[in-house]
Amino acid sequence: MSIIILIVLFPFIWLLISSFKYEKDIITYPPHIFSGKYTFENYIKVWDTIPLLDYIKNTVIFAGSTMIISLVLDSMTGYALARMEFRGKSFFYYFIMVSMMIPFMVYMIPLFIEMNKLNLLDTYAGLIIPRATTAFGIFMMRSSFVSLPNDLEEAARIDGLNEWGIFTKIMLPLEKPALMALAVFTLTNNWNDLLYPLILTTTSSMRTLPAGLALFTGQHISFYGPVMAGAVIAMLPLFIIYIFAQKYFVQGTAMSGMKE
Repeated sequence: MSIIILIVLFPFIWLLISSFKYEKDIITYPPHIFSGKYTFENYIKVWDTIPLLDYIKNTVIFAGSTMIISLVLDSMTGYALARMEFRGKSFFYYFIMVSMMIPFMVYMIPLFIEMNKLNLLDTYAGLIIPRATTAFGIFMMRSSFVSLPNDLEEAARIDGLNEWGIFTKIMLPLEKPALMALAVFTLTNNWNDLLYPLILTTTSSMRTLPAGLALFTGQHISFYGPVMAGAVIAMLPLFIIYIFAQKYFVQGTAMSGMKE
């Protein structure tokens, strides 16, 4: 296990150490993990070279808004598929499951054309709306809601609660671990996404962190130090969030999908 952990962590350790190296020490051959001298110049250069604050702001708005909206819509849809009976329920559920198997590359051009026709390219709405709900989130919340005992729902109906009251006051509070796990999944996926925001944004002022850093690499390919410093800055918020949400994340992941 120690060897596996070392293999997994090695790229991150290399990235962190290299972000403090001088350029000549990064590109030296054969490569060395450690260097004789370290500097903060890469972090200063990345702030001065690219509009990093704009990238961070765009990423927070895009990933944060998508996460919040997705939690609301995915939990409502998952609850309906798990606890309610309506016509076409099975078809709708299996249709969602099939959509999970379609890679983004298949429909990214139709999505681009659609956003262009709706004049939503290079806007926050154009970034957020297509990601407002996901098949994975619906599947995860449905699996979690299915595992709850029916006695809770029956007792709530006897007390006079309607469907909305049962969902908001009884079922949803019990799903805090699953919601936290879904929040981490959704936030991480959208925060680190490169291809999706790169297609739907056309100006530098609307780029997210991964897209902005990717263009920065293409324009300044010789400056590896600032790119690594930018990658560390982009990775740090998710690392901090995961530390605080780890307990709920592990618990929610373990509980979801246990009963079908």
